[in-house]
Amino acid sequence: MTALAETTSCPTTGATTPTTTPAGAVEPLLPVVGASTTVPLVDGTQRVYANLDYAASAPALQAVADRVAEVLPLYASVHRGAGYLSQVSTALYESARQTIARFVDAREDDVAIITRNTTDSLNLLAGVVPAGERVLVLDLEHHANLLPWLRSSDPQGRRTTILPIAETVAATLESLRTELAARPYALVTVSGASNVTGEALPVEQVVEIAHAAGARVAVDGAQLVPHRGFSLARSGADYVVFSGHKIYAPFGAGALVGRRDWLDTGTPYLAGGGAVRDVRTDRTVWQPAPARHEAGSPNVIGAIALAQACDALAALPDGALVAHEQALRSRLVAGLEQVPGVRVASIWPDSAEPVGVVTFTVEGHDPGLVAAYLAAEHGIGVRDGRFCAHPLLTRLGASNGAIRASVGVGTPSEAVDRLVAALHAYVTDGPRSRYAIEDGCWAVVDDTRPLLAVHGLDHLAATAAAACGPALD
Repeated sequence: MTALAETTSCPTTGATTPTTTPAGAVEPLLPVVGASTTVPLVDGTQRVYANLDYAASAPALQAVADRVAEVLPLYASVHRGAGYLSQVSTALYESARQTIARFVDAREDDVAIITRNTTDSLNLLAGVVPAGERVLVLDLEHHANLLPWLRSSDPQGRRTTILPIAETVAATLESLRTELAARPYALVTVSGASNVTGEALPVEQVVEIAHAAGARVAVDGAQLVPHRGFSLARSGADYVVFSGHKIYAPFGAGALVGRRDWLDTGTPYLAGGGAVRDVRTDRTVWQPAPARHEAGSPNVIGAIALAQACDALAALPDGALVAHEQALRSRLVAGLEQVPGVRVASIWPDSAEPVGVVTFTVEGHDPGLVAAYLAAEHGIGVRDGRFCAHPLLTRLGASNGAIRASVGVGTPSEAVDRLVAALHAYVTDGPRSRYAIEDGCWAVVDDTRPLLAVHGLDHLAATAAAACGPALD
């Protein structure tokens, strides 16, 4: 593969490029926990794990882990505790909320609700859209931004239309404009970046079209926010949702940030303590947002971790995140295109600046087998399956699944180069080990490696096959 030349700016963004060596190696942008972790290979050797599965769950930033260790001794109940540590924890939690809102450039009257993840956020939002209103969603969406709008027993009486995407970005935008002109919609909900190809419609143009038709816009920022950041104020979008576990804070928190009115008056997401002002046997008076939708004891540590990740990304030099990712993605795509039989998936030929998520197939080879080979023989972690985006995979001609490699701030170019070299070896020489499907997943036959060889967990080797989950998810 041709090494990337060392440059000083990105032609499309003017961004400073990531740190490179004279040979063109791209170094990690921020330190992440576990970057030097070694894994056992099937030949008995060990190798540093090449994590190319950031789109599923990104590793924790070292800064996040450090912050969690710092605040754990201060952890206590929040909002209703008189104790000193309760007051400290409450202040930390509410400060985290402000940081998260600031990171996505929330407007003064927006509200930030702490959730579990993107899926949780979108289900919450689906519950507050006014009764009887129409919602428009594209057929390329992750299931998190598709299934909440398709429930057959929708108590809100909401009507959902799934709009098929067209062959180009321009044609899809025109189709969106036509549909919005044909009937009234309250909400258009759209992915900020595909979790399959990294591509997306330009959010600001979607907002312009939707607002002109009187519809609001919700952005699924699960992949967009960690890779590009996001601004509610600049884009004009009404809501954005994202997950901590994809933005280097894997402690079980996410966020929904946006317009207050629906959230202040909509059905409370959970019924329980903290969401109410007064409860009697014959009536309940609910709090406005955000408390209205945060019943029960909140994930204080998760919120603090998410806020720390937001701060760490916000502190990067202007353009550094984009430049680092573009360098890695360009290197990855260029390398994959040189491997015989490999086809890189794309939704639109006119998509601009996709994020660092690349999906591909190897002609004539099961994606699960390829992924198992990469892991067992090269210590490379990728994702295979249909990536919770079944309609899109079918549209892309990969209804039986594909392979996804994704990068992030902790990814060095060595991981990308190792993947390309391993794929060359696979298509040229084939696997060195024997593989078979066990419990629905490809695995090395008679694999003796323990799933975890530390902390007394060797017994988990027997359940390793189950760890791959549904074969076509």
